[in-house]
Amino acid sequence: MSRLERHPERHLVARIGWLRAAVLGANDGLVSTASLIVGVAAAQTSKTGILVAGVAGLVAGAMSMAAGEYVSVSSQADTEAADLSRERAELDADPEAETRELAAIYRSRGVDAQVSLEVARQLMVHDALGAHARDELGLSEHTAARPIQAALTSAATFSVGAVLPLAVVVVAPGSLLVALVSGSALVGLALLGGIGARVGGAGIVKAVLRVTFWGAFAMGLTAGIGHLFGTVI
Repeated sequence: MSRLERHPERHLVARIGWLRAAVLGANDGLVSTASLIVGVAAAQTSKTGILVAGVAGLVAGAMSMAAGEYVSVSSQADTEAADLSRERAELDADPEAETRELAAIYRSRGVDAQVSLEVARQLMVHDALGAHARDELGLSEHTAARPIQAALTSAATFSVGAVLPLAVVVVAPGSLLVALVSGSALVGLALLGGIGARVGGAGIVKAVLRVTFWGAFAMGLTAGIGHLFGTVI
C-alpha cells in the first residue's frame, strides 16, 4: 500500500464552501447585532428596548442571511448545472473533438503532445464528463455549490455571532453597556478572524486586523447616528 493510500492528503480547499458561509455568518451576526445595540443604546433607549431591538435584529438577520445565501449559491449551482449539461451534449455529439480539446488543455500545462492525447483518451473512457468538468470548467466536488448547506450554515452562525452582544446587554450595567458591548464584540471578531484564518490557512494577523477595523468602524458609525437622533428627539 502506498503512502497516499495509508495517509490520504487533506487539502484546505475542501473547507472553502462551509468555511466561507460560517465565517461570513458569524462575523455578520456579531457586527450587525452589536452595531444595532450600540446605536440604539446611544439614543438613550431603555434596556428592554435595546434587548427587543437586538433580538429582532438577530431573527431578521439570520433569515436574511439564509435567504441571500440560498439565492446566491442556487444561482451558482444553476450555472454549474447548465455548463455540465452543455458539456454532456458536446461529448455525445463529438467525443473525438472533446478528446482533442482535453489533450490541448494538458499540452498547455506542459505535458508532451503524445502523452497528453493518451491521458485524454484514458480519462474519456474512465469518466469523460468528470474530466471535462474538472479540467475544462474548473468544477470539482470540493467547490460544488450547495445552496441548502450554505443557507443553514449562514443562519446558524449568524445567530451564534449575534448571541454574544445580546448576552452582554443582559448582564452589563446601563452606564457601561455601550463600552462592554463594543469591547466584547471586538474581542469576538478578533477570535473569529483568527479562527477563520487558521482553518483556511491564511495569515492570522492580517485577518484579525481587517475584521476588527471594520467592526469598530461599523459600531462607531451607528453609535454616532444613535447619539445624534437621540439628542434631536
